[in-house]
Amino acid sequence: MATVVRQQSRKRRAGTGPLTAPVLLFAAAAMTAAVFVAYVLWPRWPEPPVSRDAPSVPVMVGDVAFSIEPAAIRQRVQRRPGTQDRIDLAYLWPSLLPPDPTRKPTVGAPVDPNERLFVTIQVVDGTLPLAERLATIYPRYWAPEPIAGPEGLTVRSFRDGTAYQGEELAYETAAPEHFLARCARKGVTNSGSCLLERRIGSADLTFRFPREWLKDWKGVADGIDRLVARLHPPSQPSQR
Repeated sequence: MATVVRQQSRKRRAGTGPLTAPVLLFAAAAMTAAVFVAYVLWPRWPEPPVSRDAPSVPVMVGDVAFSIEPAAIRQRVQRRPGTQDRIDLAYLWPSLLPPDPTRKPTVGAPVDPNERLFVTIQVVDGTLPLAERLATIYPRYWAPEPIAGPEGLTVRSFRDGTAYQGEELAYETAAPEHFLARCARKGVTNSGSCLLERRIGSADLTFRFPREWLKDWKGVADGIDRLVARLHPPSQPSQR
């Protein structure tokens, strides 16, 4: 009788073998997945901002790689490498150097807006490309006749009562895709400012400068070309 019991016991132990391995594998996979989810969702402290005097840092906006000097980044929280939805920059004009961080504006010596070119880089928000807006949208709102402007520049005023009331469009007559700026006729403290856009992949670059600079629009266009080439060198590919 004892012999029969031992034989049955061995059969039972042998019978559990085929199920044990799949169960253990499933348990191990579940544990691995739980550890991975916990790692991804575990809260982390953000990386500290890069020092202003550090070399240029790599920044991804959308699918586009940029190389940006930390001293040019206006927001401390944006002064870090990696992927960002938006980054705000400032450069001295016409040197295109980042502002001196030791020079602090005061009541007696405020920042001169004519000395700086402001740049915003952000992910494309769904707006039409500039060429399409010039061909299909802006003409619906501007006045019938162009107004006098610097040589080589066409200036169109928008009609009152439209979405662009109080603004003018200034673009290079021969190549509007190269230089096209939307300018306010009058600002709060000066003659107004202009916004010029460039699109690279899924990133929009918006340059803001005083309307007074339109007198030397060719110099402005050349400076923006040089700055774009510095921020996004030809060797920096966009991910497609």
